[in-house]
Amino acid sequence: MKRRVDSQEGKVIYGHRMSVVEPVFGNTGTNKGLNRFTFCGLDKVQGQWRMFCLVHNIEKLMNYGAIH
Repeated sequence: MKRRVDSQEGKVIYGHRMSVVEPVFGNTGTNKGLNRFTFCGLDKVQGQWRMFCLVHNIEKLMNYGAIH
């Protein structure tokens, strides 16, 4: 697998994985535990989803700052 990912074609394909939205949903569901919304009603659910997105973006900024 390492050889396939390290190939020129593999790098191009693998590079697209982080530009899609799936990692956000995977992180939110698996790491954050958002399997279901805890509130009822569109406004409350949208507020909860925005809060999880805010936490996700803050963590990205925090990790980006730590690398550079």
